[in-house]
Amino acid sequence: PKRNNLFMNQTMLQSAKQIGAGLATIGLAGVGAGIGIVFAALVNSFARNPSLRQQLFGFTILGFALTEAIGLFALMMAFLILFG
Repeated sequence: PKRNNLFMNQTMLQSAKQIGAGLATIGLAGVGAGIGIVFAALVNSFARNPSLRQQLFGFTILGFALTEAIGLFALMMAFLILFG
């Protein structure tokens, strides 16, 4: 019975890790939507005022980088949960 209990504990731990990693990757869906919103705002801004093209592109790249960083943090958390 003691050996079976150890196996059950390891199985439960592995299952909890899989579920936790799956929940941690939910943040990646928000990142995809965020990047789409950033570039949609860029296209909309270009259409309204083409003379600010260079300045708007700089802001867009900054928004893209910050949004992508959130995705990388979510992915890092998933890997830490799985392999940590």
